[in-house]
Amino acid sequence: MKIGMVGLGKMGANMTQRLIDKGHEVVAFDVSAEARESVAAKGAHTASSLRDMITKLDPPRVAWVMVPAGDPTTDTIATLKGLMGSGDVVVDGGNSNYRDARPSAESLAKNGIGFVDAGTSGGVWGLSEGYCLMVGGTNEAVATCEPLFVALAPEGGYAHVGPVGAGHFVKMVHNGIEYGLMQAYAEGFELMEHAHELDLDLHQIASIWRYGSVVRSWLLELTERALAPDSGFEKIEGFVVDSGEGRWTVQEALKRSVPVPVISASVYQRFASREPDAFSNRLLAALRNQFGGHAVVSEPAGTSSAARSKNAR
Repeated sequence: MKIGMVGLGKMGANMTQRLIDKGHEVVAFDVSAEARESVAAKGAHTASSLRDMITKLDPPRVAWVMVPAGDPTTDTIATLKGLMGSGDVVVDGGNSNYRDARPSAESLAKNGIGFVDAGTSGGVWGLSEGYCLMVGGTNEAVATCEPLFVALAPEGGYAHVGPVGAGHFVKMVHNGIEYGLMQAYAEGFELMEHAHELDLDLHQIASIWRYGSVVRSWLLELTERALAPDSGFEKIEGFVVDSGEGRWTVQEALKRSVPVPVISASVYQRFASREPDAFSNRLLAALRNQFGGHAVVSEPAGTSSAARSKNAR
């Protein structure tokens, strides 16, 4: 099957290669000439524009969009709408908000174009391990793309989970759960790291927990890699970003009155990681001093906020 791949970042480029390795043809487009040249060296056909990409596909044409969520995805889909026709399908495989799926589908449907929202998990390991695909859309649109889903996913790792929007909704919740799991591992290992008198080898512990332990998982395997000697872990700064899915999960839980305390706490912890000298923590220390006379740690006179943050790191 021939497919158009739009966006050749870490995910898009690896997905392109996996599809080629599985016998599919890929016409790839990215605004970066370097990215296009990289996938061309691995067997992809390249296009100079979205229009060029579409002209090189055979009907029913499938365009898989792997660009950042929000305006980049919305603008790309709008452009594809004007280039594609009845029976063609657009797949949004990025981390888009599931609420954007239906408007995209309805807009494309006016031109007879199908739409599939494909929640995609696998990260940089997807090339070798395969991508878990959570797919939403009509039966017809999904059937058109199914050979691609089967090629990208490991055995048992792909499912048509529901109508338009379902794929991104399930992926959103998946990432919310991921936040909570990562936070639990981080807190547990930090507690062990503070047990100085026991001189624990955290890398060793992560390694043995992978075998037979109730808490074994792929994330634990990655923890073992991160804590390995010479991994560079000591150089990593504790500034944790979030790409939106955790926030959206919490927001949906609030709208539906569903308690998600673990996921909520993990999202807030990511926010806290970005303020090593947070105003709230300084105020807490000041209040303890006010009501109880508890000691506070003061910076030398003239120390700037930026300097405090640097020192706190």
